[in-house]
Amino acid sequence: MKNKIDSFRECLKKNSFFLLLKLNKDIYFDQTKETITNKKIEKLINSGLSNLEISWSENSKWLEFVSSVKLKFPKINLGSASIVNKKSIDDSLKIGLNFSMMKFWDKDLLLYSREKNHLLIPGIKNIDDLKEAINLNCRIIKIYPVIEKDELIDIRDYKNIDFIAAGGLSINNLDSYKTLGYKSIVVGKKAFINNELDPNIFKWLKQVK
Repeated sequence: MKNKIDSFRECLKKNSFFLLLKLNKDIYFDQTKETITNKKIEKLINSGLSNLEISWSENSKWLEFVSSVKLKFPKINLGSASIVNKKSIDDSLKIGLNFSMMKFWDKDLLLYSREKNHLLIPGIKNIDDLKEAINLNCRIIKIYPVIEKDELIDIRDYKNIDFIAAGGLSINNLDSYKTLGYKSIVVGKKAFINNELDPNIFKWLKQVK
């Protein structure tokens, strides 16, 4: 597990945001929509995207789709998001994903993931859950939704924790959150404008290449 944590932390140093894809269920049954989505992913990765997470779905087609992404782009830091139960961990393990991110804090789910030697990043928004996660030796923590973060949480008080901000953010928020002490942000819905990829993402990727 230590190697997985160290590797993930290195990704945070080199690449400052995660793109989150939340796929509509119809994509798994519509070849045209699946092709379009694959082209968007390919364009992003060819432009330099290194961190991609795909929201988990209790659907066998999810396994097929994410497996195909991993097979086509084996070097990308690929993970699953919105992890809410043991099956979502098991599915992520079947594919061999690098990491998963919880939707909300769940101690039992964290412990289950560790039993399976899988890196699960907790989702936290209140101080009590944060303290529990730290007591369980979590060193990478997602604050979600960041706009609802407990006022008692000052991430600058926790020097040994790498924090990721998530929830309603766009690539334009990256610099301001890094200034606040976050190592990275997750860009989800706001990665798209009128169903097209935000051009500012490509500008950012070009700058850091």
